[in-house]
Amino acid sequence: LAQAILDGSQLPAHQARLLASTMAAAQNQISKKRKFVADGVFYAELNEFLMRTLAEDGYAGVEVRVTPIRTEIIIRATRTREVLGEKGRRIRELTAVVQKRYGFPENSVELFAERVENRASCAMAQAESLRYKLLGGLAVRRACYGVVRFIMENGAKGCEVIIS
Repeated sequence: LAQAILDGSQLPAHQARLLASTMAAAQNQISKKRKFVADGVFYAELNEFLMRTLAEDGYAGVEVRVTPIRTEIIIRATRTREVLGEKGRRIRELTAVVQKRYGFPENSVELFAERVENRASCAMAQAESLRYKLLGGLAVRRACYGVVRFIMENGAKGCEVIIS
């Protein structure tokens, strides 16, 4: 059978079907554990990359949806206009970088930007806000009280800010 494939000679129909199904099964043979670990590593690396790249734009998380046709990556941010860039240029650049870095085939990955609906209740957005207040030289207590006040004014029952 292997020799027939190497020679390029024709196989009987039933052998060709058997070979095709065996090859398909061998291609998709990845254990559930390995798949979950690989998916988790991909998510962690992607989250870290986007966090570093989009920190100033209010990055608040990412969601990865895998469909049979393509992989959709939804970026949640407080300032989606900056994430998209001028005429969608920045999101296209990010798409190209993600596609190259993770070896996706052409046009099989798509990035979308989604606005965080309630910025006050998004812990990641508030942590970034606090980070930039502190980097800007604002006193720690004043920065923290500003964040707590903003969260409480937007309808939260309570919140806790821990600086370490």
